[in-house]
Amino acid sequence: MHSSLARDREDLDDILAQAFRHAQAYLHGLDQRPAIAGLAEGDVGDTTALPESGPGAAAALDEFHREFEHHLSASPGSRYFGFVTGGATPASLAADWLVGAYDQNAQLNNDTCAPHIEAQAIDMLRQLLDWPAHWNGTCVTGATMANFTGLAIARQWCGRELGHDIAAEGLHGLPPPTIFAGSAHSSTLKALAMLGLGRNALHALPLLPQREALDVSALESALEALNGAPAIVCASAGTVNTVDYDDLAAIARLKQRHRFWLHVDAAFGGIAAASNQHRHLLEGIEAADSVTVDAHKWLNVPYDCAVLFTAHLPLQLQVFQNHSPYLPPPRAVVNNYLHLGPENSRRWRALPLWMTLRAYGRDGHAEIVERNVDAARYFGEVIATEPRLRLAAPVRLNVVCFGLADNDDAKLAALKRRLDAEGTAYFSTSRLGDQAILRAAICNWRTTRADIDRSFAALRDCLDAELQ
Repeated sequence: MHSSLARDREDLDDILAQAFRHAQAYLHGLDQRPAIAGLAEGDVGDTTALPESGPGAAAALDEFHREFEHHLSASPGSRYFGFVTGGATPASLAADWLVGAYDQNAQLNNDTCAPHIEAQAIDMLRQLLDWPAHWNGTCVTGATMANFTGLAIARQWCGRELGHDIAAEGLHGLPPPTIFAGSAHSSTLKALAMLGLGRNALHALPLLPQREALDVSALESALEALNGAPAIVCASAGTVNTVDYDDLAAIARLKQRHRFWLHVDAAFGGIAAASNQHRHLLEGIEAADSVTVDAHKWLNVPYDCAVLFTAHLPLQLQVFQNHSPYLPPPRAVVNNYLHLGPENSRRWRALPLWMTLRAYGRDGHAEIVERNVDAARYFGEVIATEPRLRLAAPVRLNVVCFGLADNDDAKLAALKRRLDAEGTAYFSTSRLGDQAILRAAICNWRTTRADIDRSFAALRDCLDAELQ
């Protein structure tokens, strides 16, 4: 055995304790750390020399801490409002550490409980969201792969409707499936590209006025024009910009008269169903054929973890089955994950999901949702008191979109640079219509109204400095 490996085997307890101390200092320092790292050009290079003889784990840990730890953002913290980024609850973080230590390959190999724990975690998530009992789920890396998985099953369904097994025979000679959406997330387009269907296969439908929700009457007309040909409808349950929801109940009623696969992208908006106050937003989702929901967003499980739910286990098996003499045979059972998703080798990413659901239950996760929604509404209220700012969209749930009252994009960009340098809170940029905006996506289990007050004070100070 190499001398560094032999030494590290003997010193394993000290190495893990050293890693714990670094993690502990980082987590306890989140409140004082700038919300984003603010890297300048050249701060961290993309190449480095490989040592001929490595110094061992302790020295490598110290090197990383010394050279790079200060370049980490406070993304697990209470004022990181960029994109749709949750944190990690204490239970899910502890479990994630154990995942690396246990290092289980989460397949149904009869040598580990991992796939059974995954099945339990997925079913508890289904219970939390009050979704149909006959749905089964598969853990994947994130919304992109969940959308890919759901749309791969949808592609197989379209082929079957035409008497063709696409998983076995490919797409050659088939008419491309017609795909409709309103405000589809970019990951849907990426999934279509990977599936060989093409980004241009998506037909964008008209949206409701001043909304990101599709016009269901336009969808109905588009489906009628197909004269019974199969189609795929990609619905949004929580758009990234404004958390708008397509009318899933109205779309569900169309399934009584038209032949289409309903895929719902509920990557973060689906978690609203954890709260009785907001579950109505998902009314009609039980008619979906496949649903994407992230755990590493509003459920506050560490990256990476998402779930693809589907009501079509046999079709899923047709697409993802993996044949080899040294692997268990494909069977349509809910925990046979080798044959139900894109990955063969699978990290046990379901354990943090299991742990947080067991630790905090229905009430705990509902409280996170409701507190975050309250914080977003409060932020919207204080934004409305500042005459130099404007709300760019209604605060529908947990995202606040705002811009400058004079709609000056250059001034907003300068304000954003100052906010990033100041570091109290991080807002991501986007556009609504032809106007640049800032977004605050509030989905961290730590966030309270006190964080909103502190963030708004920093925002106002930056306005004073930038727009004086």
